[in-house]
Amino acid sequence: MSFFGLECGRQGHREEERRLKANDRDYNLSFKYATNAIKTSKYNLLTFLPLNLFEQFQRIANAYFLILLVLQVIPAISSLSWFTTVVPLVLVLSVTAAKDAIDDLHRHRSDRKVNNRKVQVLINGELRSEKWMDIQVGDIIKLENNQFVTADLLLLSSSEPLNLVYIETAELDGETNLKVKQALPITGDMADSVTDLAAFNGEVRCEPPNNRLDRFTGTLSYAGQRYSLDNEKILLRGCTLRNTEWCFGLVIFGGQETKLMQNCGKTTFKRTSIDRLMNELVLCIFGFLATMCSILAIGNYIWEVQEGSKFTVFLPREEGVNAALSPFLTFWSYVIILNTVVPISLYVSVEIIRLGNSFFIEWDSKMYHAGSDTPAEARTTTLNEELGQIKYIFSDKTGTLTQNIMTFNKCSINGKCYGDVIDYTGQRFEITEEMESVDFSFNPLADPKFRFHDHSLVEQVKLENAEVHTFFRLLALCHTVMAEEKSEGELHYQAQSPDEGALVTAARNFGFVFRSRTPESVAIEEMGVHRVYELLAILDFNNVRKRMSVIVRSPEGKLSLYCKGADTIIYERLHQSCGKLMDVTIEHLNEYAGEGLRTLALAYKDLDEAYFTEWKQRHHEASTALDDREERLNELYEEIEKELMLLGATAIEDKLQDGVPHTIEQLAKADIKIWVLTGDKQETAENIGYSCNMLREEMNEIFIVAAHSPEGVREELRKARTTMKPGDEEEDKFVSKTILGNIPKIIPDEAVSGEYGLVINGHSLAYALEPSMELEFLRTACMCKTVICCRVTPLQKAQVVELVKRYKRAVTLAIGDGANDVSMIKAAHIGVGISGQEGMQAVLASDFSFAQFRFLQRLLLVHGRWSYLRMCNFLRYFFYKNFSFTFVHFWYAFFCGFSAQTVYDEWFITLFNLVYTALPVLGMSLFDQDVSDSWSFEYPQLYVPGQRNLYFSKTAFMKCAVHSGYCSLVLFFVPYGALYDTVRNDGKDMADYQSFTLLVQTCLVIAVCIQLGLDMSYWTIVNHIFVWGSLAMYFVITFAMYSNGMYRIFPASFPFIGSARSSLGQPCVWLTILLTSILCALPVLTHHFLLIQLQPTINDKVRLKVLQAKAAPPPPPKRTRMRRTSSRRSGYAFSHAQGYGDLVTSRRYLHRPPVKPRSGGFTPTGRSLAAFNPAGRSAGYSPTGRNQNPKQEVQPTSLQMYRTRDMDF
Repeated sequence: MSFFGLECGRQGHREEERRLKANDRDYNLSFKYATNAIKTSKYNLLTFLPLNLFEQFQRIANAYFLILLVLQVIPAISSLSWFTTVVPLVLVLSVTAAKDAIDDLHRHRSDRKVNNRKVQVLINGELRSEKWMDIQVGDIIKLENNQFVTADLLLLSSSEPLNLVYIETAELDGETNLKVKQALPITGDMADSVTDLAAFNGEVRCEPPNNRLDRFTGTLSYAGQRYSLDNEKILLRGCTLRNTEWCFGLVIFGGQETKLMQNCGKTTFKRTSIDRLMNELVLCIFGFLATMCSILAIGNYIWEVQEGSKFTVFLPREEGVNAALSPFLTFWSYVIILNTVVPISLYVSVEIIRLGNSFFIEWDSKMYHAGSDTPAEARTTTLNEELGQIKYIFSDKTGTLTQNIMTFNKCSINGKCYGDVIDYTGQRFEITEEMESVDFSFNPLADPKFRFHDHSLVEQVKLENAEVHTFFRLLALCHTVMAEEKSEGELHYQAQSPDEGALVTAARNFGFVFRSRTPESVAIEEMGVHRVYELLAILDFNNVRKRMSVIVRSPEGKLSLYCKGADTIIYERLHQSCGKLMDVTIEHLNEYAGEGLRTLALAYKDLDEAYFTEWKQRHHEASTALDDREERLNELYEEIEKELMLLGATAIEDKLQDGVPHTIEQLAKADIKIWVLTGDKQETAENIGYSCNMLREEMNEIFIVAAHSPEGVREELRKARTTMKPGDEEEDKFVSKTILGNIPKIIPDEAVSGEYGLVINGHSLAYALEPSMELEFLRTACMCKTVICCRVTPLQKAQVVELVKRYKRAVTLAIGDGANDVSMIKAAHIGVGISGQEGMQAVLASDFSFAQFRFLQRLLLVHGRWSYLRMCNFLRYFFYKNFSFTFVHFWYAFFCGFSAQTVYDEWFITLFNLVYTALPVLGMSLFDQDVSDSWSFEYPQLYVPGQRNLYFSKTAFMKCAVHSGYCSLVLFFVPYGALYDTVRNDGKDMADYQSFTLLVQTCLVIAVCIQLGLDMSYWTIVNHIFVWGSLAMYFVITFAMYSNGMYRIFPASFPFIGSARSSLGQPCVWLTILLTSILCALPVLTHHFLLIQLQPTINDKVRLKVLQAKAAPPPPPKRTRMRRTSSRRSGYAFSHAQGYGDLVTSRRYLHRPPVKPRSGGFTPTGRSLAAFNPAGRSAGYSPTGRNQNPKQEVQPTSLQMYRTRDMDF
């Protein structure tokens, strides 16, 4: 049994090691490995009915109504027909089952669509097209460009040189940048030879199925040799093959055993906190019902003993019934009569309200994303009100908060900052999408998607500013990007990271176009001149160096080293003559960091030929050494990367999705805590934290937990907690709380002074989630305003969510867009999927989905809050209405000899909840709102009462019961007193049972409608129609049923002949109705008035502001661009992964020969201004005729002294 209970491997015992042979199905089938079919649905034809009914009868009320149905078929105790219970019960079960069946049918269709995809499989020496579901472990399959990877494969060969393939992992982690995988040379030599592949009989031994996306260990035995296998040779299901014509792979894991499915988690039945509270309340109501029935049964016994014998003369008892048995039968009779304290119509109404609010979410045009034609979708209709109680949000980063699109935003060259747009007063313009960008039409190889707004930089390029040219030359040469030119002039860059692609694209647009590379050279086009630089060495990125360098020889024979990296690292290696330039550049870096941009410093160095020859020899010896190879190479790198000349710095924006900072700001004001759980590196996650305003310089402190041992992690957590709350005791603080016999430990919220942030690494989080330390971690994290967990696995994401669910009395929401977020989405109370380019795995597992993170604030602050408010108002009113209705029976029992006679007409009992009061309460529950959506955004604090369960709780329920008890006393005793010894206008007695019943019924219907009007804040035309229409319907039906005609047709069913006409024509009856209504409403009005005056809630205060503003919409929120002043620089180099420079210099061509380069629209006749004919709009452009960058001017630097004037450009 695998993670989250998914079936995998052999059913009898846990798989310890996977063994398989290529092209040997008989051998592999003996292990009973899973096929490649997947299953994400919950039910099938056989299990649907029992499993769905089991889930539904977890609602105690449903089980209660089933027991009640059994009682009603016993004639001796039932005074109501059995169909009054069975019809609504079957209706509720059927509606819920149909909804669940439709949801699961969508999952079945999705599974079928995936399982029936076709792929080419090598069977019996030939390629056949087979369905994905029929693929077996050990099969060899062929994938073609842009195909999804069918299963977890061992890459055997590919169409690309060096047996490389390029894959997109958007389905797994939401990242759209391409990643490189490489096959073993021994299998790569088979290429696409079907004969060789069919003869391949290698045996693989590897780890069993698991959920680790970033690790794989195994060995391949073939031709008497053993070869080590790692994650770089594995293609995971869910990836997409890109820019690779074809590849062959050996199936290692299939279906449910693939790493993608191992991370999906098990589909669970989710219930809202109100559902759980309702279960507790229903138990309390059962106890109260049993108490009432016991009291009435005891009263019946006393009455039978003292008074019953006097009535037996004209009302004989049934045979076998005596004074001792009568109380027992009376108890069960009253259980049936008083069952309306928990009416089945409550659950019918709840389902209708949830369905209606789900439609409101899907119909909301403000949550529709036109760019991707994606509306919001409520994939689960049972969790709406939970959206109004969220306390913790767990969010993925890539693709959820960010677009994973890097853009070249600004740069600093030789002390001048470029990228801002300055007006004639020297003030900066805020750059918007509508602002005119630089025209790059003078460059036919420019990327049309690239946008830059500072015209002065392109002017400097055209004026042949040496520092600017050297700057972009460095960007065009110092990288490991691979270029693909499918047609002449149509360039596509395959970058190791989006940052690298953005930098190379920027150089391309400014006239330094990277065209192609070989292991020995890099070809670029400089201002229209094709130049080939000899590539002598690549000093690649790694986690320690945080920089990258290339050593190249220009066509003129000049040796140069170009270096880019983290500014702190580069500054340590600069020549002392760069001091003044360093000071100016550091100011620019601080400014960029203050805007949350990812920065990089650039430097270069000219090399002596003799020195480099000697260094190259030592480099060759170190690279071939058997011992201490890495250390020796690092020493050589350190030696040559010294005395560098500073060129400047770049600033790249990791583009956030629209509205992310504002959304996070609004959610924070609503007292919602956001935790970011990302697989990215710490530096990258911190950058986004600052960009989103989750981390701010104004915070008291941001704690970094990065220890590599349990003791170190514990110490760092305790140190952080002590800093936030000095003198805090070490013992665990719990609040015991018993729920249905379970005793979970609840950690209370701990107040701290100030705001803090916590950043914890994946390896530290692994220790923090151990049972001995998880509470330490949780207490510390919950004291922080923001928590960012970096380098986390999908399993750890789910574990963090489960930890908060287990120990915090809070509702959680998880939001993500990739397959690595599925387990987290399923673990949280509410799962939200971001639908878009990154695949549909997260959406399929989610409860709600939409296209942009910014829609989350509308989902929670508007729809969630309204849904919760409406549901709570509905429950409070419904319990009030039905308790008032039922308690009148209780008081009447003392006046009818505890005979289980109903105080109401049987038709009234049937129609009260279904006709007379159904539509008004549904209208309130679907359309009511305390304030409009714009005011909800203006005051996010309105969300806080929902987190604290202030609208509906056990306390609110008890207040409801007390209020209902008072109203039932008024509804019974005022009409009783009014009719006692009363006569009609003609002198006849009107104190009969039927007149009393009619009066009580009428008072009850009018009183509950008045209460509804007092509870409702927002009247629509629909509400008016429902309320006044229901009152009119009551009188119409009453006069019709109590008419002579109905009595003549059905004399046994309509005995109240003429009661309505007789009673409602008397003035005293209407005065009684008026008095009863006033007495029922007066305490409510008094309570509301005193509460608003003495203890106004946030809702009362905002409603007062609305009235004062005469219902005018609030002013639009100020959304100015936030700038931070910070000394922190967000270095992209810190987040850069280990490069593949070794592949670049492997002495073999990486691609087929490119299309012959052309000069485009340039005229390569030297460095004259006329050489490139600046025909674009930016040529010589200066909007004011003055310097666009009135910044600090600097003296000529060492760069200018070393300017290479003799180069032939």
